[in-house]
Amino acid sequence: MTLALVGLLGGLGAAARFWADGWVRARWTTRLPWSTIGINVLGSLVIGVLAGLLAGGAIPTNVYTVAATGFCGGFTTFSTATVETVRLAQQGAYERAAVNAFGTLVLTVVAATLGYALGTAIGS
Repeated sequence: MTLALVGLLGGLGAAARFWADGWVRARWTTRLPWSTIGINVLGSLVIGVLAGLLAGGAIPTNVYTVAATGFCGGFTTFSTATVETVRLAQQGAYERAAVNAFGTLVLTVVAATLGYALGTAIGS
């Protein structure tokens, strides 16, 4: 049952990412792929909260697995972030490629850390 729910929520997460990406791109044209950055930061924050809740015993492992691996796994996208970085570099926008790669890394780690702290505080 957990595997089926991971698959179902993974599909829902991917659909949510597709919608969110389209919504952002339809409203703002930028020199960086902010929609992908924002999606990955938000997903990392949620995964951090869930991990903190799990660590504090506030949610069971299967809920974490379904929500974090399923929905958030489908929602976040390392591969798209990587391809967007490569495309920026191929266009000669090396500074933007570096900002995208390292900025995404830093922001997602910070978001996950803050999420974990929040989750543990809530779950305690």
